[in-house]
This record gives sequence, structure tokens and C-alpha cells, in this order.
Amino acid sequence: MTCSHWRCYRALVATQATVRAKERPAPDSSTLRSKPPLKWAGGKRWLVPHIEPLWRRQQQRRYVEPFCGGLAVALALQPERALLNDLNPHLINFYKQIRSGLALEIEARYEQKLFYEQRARFNQLIKTDCAGTKEAAQLFYYLNRTCFNGLCRFNRSGEFNVPFGQYKTVNYATDFHSYRKLFRRWSFTNQDLAKLPIESDDFIYGDPPYDVEFTTYSAGGFTWEDQVRTAELLARHRGPVVLSNQATKRIVNLYRGLGFKLKFLDAPRRINSNGNRDPAREVLASRNLG
Repeated sequence: MTCSHWRCYRALVATQATVRAKERPAPDSSTLRSKPPLKWAGGKRWLVPHIEPLWRRQQQRRYVEPFCGGLAVALALQPERALLNDLNPHLINFYKQIRSGLALEIEARYEQKLFYEQRARFNQLIKTDCAGTKEAAQLFYYLNRTCFNGLCRFNRSGEFNVPFGQYKTVNYATDFHSYRKLFRRWSFTNQDLAKLPIESDDFIYGDPPYDVEFTTYSAGGFTWEDQVRTAELLARHRGPVVLSNQATKRIVNLYRGLGFKLKFLDAPRRINSNGNRDPAREVLASRNLG
């Protein structure tokens, strides 16, 4: 199905999807706080109790996340205004499509054959410059829910290459209407940190990729030079900044050398690049919190 054919099909089912969405009551804010729409390896939901007290004193400001990932922190804090950015364009397309109204109209079953068919279709959309469509957003969601450990990994050709996951069962959403009102208050972008329209009084929470080899989440990867550049850019911000990262020796030295106040935390077991779960120590760095 081409992009144009998909748009025609989408128009035919839009009315039915809208009726379904209206019939389903929206959950309260506590439900949204506890259920991000995606599974996300390395999500920072466990950090919310440490970040929320810092945010509460600054909540009149705009909230900015340059590496927003699965939105666990943003959904927990629920800022009135937010700029949410990520290096992964497919992730941001998914959030933008939710904001404009997204229902799951593709086949979505926990079945290995279907998974690889849908993965091939998603990669075809990437190759044909249709990765910014509603179909691509639905496929991204399906792959995220069905693949191994909710990982998001691409090969050098830009193709999603995470294999089928082994679960007892998988539940799929039928629509994302419950997030739409909240997402309409927020801006979603896919830009380099240096190009973000950050205002001097913004509250920034930065969660860059861990200080480990990181080459397959987005085009270009994320190198040590990117870690340094990110830390230096955020250290120059005049408003409040909170940073989290794996507490490697060089990250600790980098953040301390830039004048961040450091707090060390025992992180839960994480999923690393080869799928193993290992404990990791985290550092929470802050500046300009008053």
C-alpha cells in the first residue's frame, strides 16, 4: 500500500475510529502517569521520585527534555508546557500522530509471522520516505510491543532489526485517545540539542544515552564527543538543569568539572545492548536549582 493509498484508506475509517474513541472513557491522570504508550528499554520511571521534588519548585517554567524516550518522566510530571525532543524520528512521529489522533487499524497480533511481515512493511516505508505517516506510527507501536524486550535498534541501512520477542501474551491498544489532550499542550521535535529553541528560564531534564557504545538507536550514533558536547551545552543554560546518566568515571569527572551537583543512586537492573540485564549505578546531576 503506497502513502497515497494509505491516506485514502485512513479517510474511510476515520469516522468509525472517532466513534470508538468517543465511546471509550478517558482515564484519569493517575492512569496516564503509570502507563506510557510504549515499552522503553532504559526508561526513567524509577527516577521520578528523585526528579519530582526538584520539578515541583520550578513547575511554573516550561519543561524541556532533549532525549525524551518513552516519556515516563514527562507523563509523571505532567507539565502544563513542554518541549519534548528525541534523536529517533520514528518515536517523535508516533507522538505527533497521537497528538493529531491515532487509532490502531493495522493487523496487531502476537504472532511471529505477522511480526516479520509488519517489520518488513515498516522498513519499506522508511526506504520510500513514508516514515512520517500514521501507518508508520502504528507499525512502530506494534513492533515496539512485540519485539525483543521493547528494544529500538536500526542497522546501518536505517532498517529496524530487532527480532521477535518471547512473551506469554501481548496486549495492544486500539487507540491513543487518552493521551491526545495532554499531548496537544506539548511540542514534539526531532532535532540536535544545539538547534532546540530553548529559552533561558526553561527547566531542562536531560537523559542522554548511557555512556556505553551506542550506535544503533538513531543515525550517527551517540559518541563520547556527543556526551561532552551535551554536558557543555546544558552547563551553559541559565535556568534549572537536571541530568541523569550511568555513573562511569569519566561521566562523573565531566559533570563535576562543569559545576554540576552530583547525587548517586542505585539504578534497577537495565537492558544493555546485547539484551543482558546488569545492575548499573546512576548519577543525577543538577545546576541552577536555587
